[in-house]
Amino acid sequence: MAPTKAPDSSRRSDRSRRAILDAALALVTEVGYRRTTIEGIAARAGVGKQTIYRWWPSKAAVLMDAFLDLAGRSAEGVAAESESAGEPGAGEQAPGIPDTGDLVADLKLVLRATVDELNDPVLEAPTRALTAEGIVDAKLGAEFVHRLLDPQLALYVTRLRAAQEAGDVRADVDPRIALELLIGPLMHRWLLRTLPLTHAYADEIVDYAVGGLAPRP
Repeated sequence: MAPTKAPDSSRRSDRSRRAILDAALALVTEVGYRRTTIEGIAARAGVGKQTIYRWWPSKAAVLMDAFLDLAGRSAEGVAAESESAGEPGAGEQAPGIPDTGDLVADLKLVLRATVDELNDPVLEAPTRALTAEGIVDAKLGAEFVHRLLDPQLALYVTRLRAAQEAGDVRADVDPRIALELLIGPLMHRWLLRTLPLTHAYADEIVDYAVGGLAPRP
């Protein structure tokens, strides 16, 4: 009789973690952050509450990891699509804002991708839920900024500093303030739903902002 193979505990743990993250995203999309509970996540994932608390200290921690995981998978999907489309060097580029030497074109490319993410139904609901809750929950808001926003904003700072070195942006411009000229209007329109969020709007933001950042004659 062949020996019985021991269960792969690491594989089982990976399946459980994936089920928990997927359940958390599904619930926050369906019922919102406040009505999402550890009990509900556990029931949806088919695990016990103790399994969740073994890995995360709170509901906020579960949702944050679930959202970061979703954002990471979305970025990997975009990279895979670019690579399959045969874009040069797509599979070798480090994460960041492209630096083709054309600041306007590079920023428009990135802001258009941001528009697509914000309009993606899969990403929109959890993004809105965590953004809204972060306004009233200072601790969650700080974690959201530290773990998600700051790394993304740092990419803009890097690109804008490169533009300063190239002479495309005034030397006296603070890149951290300048990037808010790009991101701020986009998020304002998205959060308040004042008008449709489109590629054309993203392009106009870049044109307006870079026009003010360019060296004066």
